[in-house]
Amino acid sequence: MRYSMHFPHLLKTCAISLILTTTAFASDAAYTGRDNRLEWSQQESWQLAGKPIDFVHSLDGKYTFILNDQKQINIYNQQGSIQGTIPVSAGVNAIDIAPQGEFLYLIDKETSRFTSIAIDFIIDIDTAGSPTKGSEQAPISMVVFTDFQCPYCIKLVPLLDQVMAKYQGKVKLTFKNMPLQFHEMAEPAARAALAANEQGKFWEFHDQLFATSQLKPESVTGIATSLGLDMSRFNADMMSPVIRQKLNKDMLDAQKAGVTGTPAVFINGRKLKQRSLEGFQAIIDEELKKA
Repeated sequence: MRYSMHFPHLLKTCAISLILTTTAFASDAAYTGRDNRLEWSQQESWQLAGKPIDFVHSLDGKYTFILNDQKQINIYNQQGSIQGTIPVSAGVNAIDIAPQGEFLYLIDKETSRFTSIAIDFIIDIDTAGSPTKGSEQAPISMVVFTDFQCPYCIKLVPLLDQVMAKYQGKVKLTFKNMPLQFHEMAEPAARAALAANEQGKFWEFHDQLFATSQLKPESVTGIATSLGLDMSRFNADMMSPVIRQKLNKDMLDAQKAGVTGTPAVFINGRKLKQRSLEGFQAIIDEELKKA
């Protein structure tokens, strides 16, 4: 659903949230109230750059796109900070956004032209404490969200190995868990891998998990035994609140990054759309030129 703005105040999302478009309203104006069966309360309010013409927001509520009279679209986050500005032609008078927020659509009334613009945000992902591979000083940071039972994640492993070999010393790979609910063994496997990480065996455990066609509790235990892990410590760590907190943080980081499926790869904060060696190369080479 989208909202076109043909009046001076913008109506936004569930509990009616007003975005001020002018300074005509006093700062102490009451945007909280109730009438009959309707209740409303102000959620956000910020001063806009330029006179607004139209606006849309992403379905997750993270971003608001506002077309103004200065021939630009300003993108605001939930705190009202501008995340970027897209210049547009003078005739653009209406905008819309694709359901997943991947495209912005423009209508130019003067030229009767429709334009589709691909939208990408550079995502900041907290990698502190997560398993890594490669040089800490590498100019390229690659973060992978994955599920140990995901067939597409299994196929990604040899491709990641190719990328790491091709860009040796230039890429640091960080692993993040995102076990999907419909994969019964994904969550315990994720905890097991993090428990193995406590004994310095994460990547060996990671590789054997992905090499196991049918994950079962006994196969997880078998991998730990084959790697010579201290089993008492391993079992305790796997069930510990600390490991569960690390897993929950990975899943929260995935949610913040807008990850909805696995695998998801981010290269210097840019989401990879083409999971092929050529797709990796295109982004990595672009980022290396910036370094």
